[in-house]
Amino acid sequence: MLPRLRAPLHLLALGLALTACAPAASPSATPAETLPASAAAYPATLIDDAGRSVNLPGLPERIVSLAPSNTEIVCSLGACDRLVGVTDFDDYPAEVSDVAKVVIGAQVDVEKVVAADPQLILAAGNELTPSTVIARLSGLGYPVLVLYPESLDELYADIELVGRAIDASAEATDLVAGLRTRARAVSDAVASAQQPRTFYEVGVFEGTIYTAGADSFLASLISIAGGDPITGDPLSTSIQLEDLVAADPELILLGDAAYDPSITPASVAARAGWEGMTAVTEGRIVVVPDDPVITRPGPRIIDGLEALARAIHPELFS
Repeated sequence: MLPRLRAPLHLLALGLALTACAPAASPSATPAETLPASAAAYPATLIDDAGRSVNLPGLPERIVSLAPSNTEIVCSLGACDRLVGVTDFDDYPAEVSDVAKVVIGAQVDVEKVVAADPQLILAAGNELTPSTVIARLSGLGYPVLVLYPESLDELYADIELVGRAIDASAEATDLVAGLRTRARAVSDAVASAQQPRTFYEVGVFEGTIYTAGADSFLASLISIAGGDPITGDPLSTSIQLEDLVAADPELILLGDAAYDPSITPASVAARAGWEGMTAVTEGRIVVVPDDPVITRPGPRIIDGLEALARAIHPELFS
């Protein structure tokens, strides 16, 4: 896991996209059947991404989201007004700025969650919401739905799962159909293009280089967008400089430049040990201002996919 106490805040918020381990899926594949076949009705039992059975006694009118991506899913389904708790990293849509913050500095404040009196809690998997916190909240009697998509298809399934939970299945179906269409358009556009060896820089912290984890959500997006992703450790998402040099990226994408204006193509080219990489010698270092939507697996992820495709293959997109 990334350092929790001293790492830049944006690194703490990216774990879901960077460490989710699963093979890249085709954007046109059929999602796994995770939803009940019955029409919206309560009480209901749902199976979340952690394989847990979650019982909903009635329509949840008060929802707490413990991850920005979960917040965006709720809002995309027209239920933003039901949110009573979010994280201090939530920045979209604008109306969530007035919602009580129950996750501060990537730490869940259980007392604040309880004070929000939720009828549904949307957590994040892979310890992004600690399992001890999930167990504690569940033990207090709150329905806690864990979301942890590991591919585009699983994200689509999660949108439909949340739609089922909050009685917005029709909205979820329409949203997913539109996302699939856009993803397929990207995949089709880059299908015949060469795939440059692509290094996506998530951050450099105290000398450690962070990127997409092997077989991660972010790596799968780079592949769909027409790149050949250079990846780091599947758990820590770090990569050693010597391994990066050996991989010899043909394209370097600077996602961390979206948060730190001092990170520029010139500053990266001047780093010791980076000078021989093909991307550096050929001047293919690109600032990616769209990092928040590229690394946040929510309904704006296709905006991120399209941004990646434009960065990797600018010749194909006007």
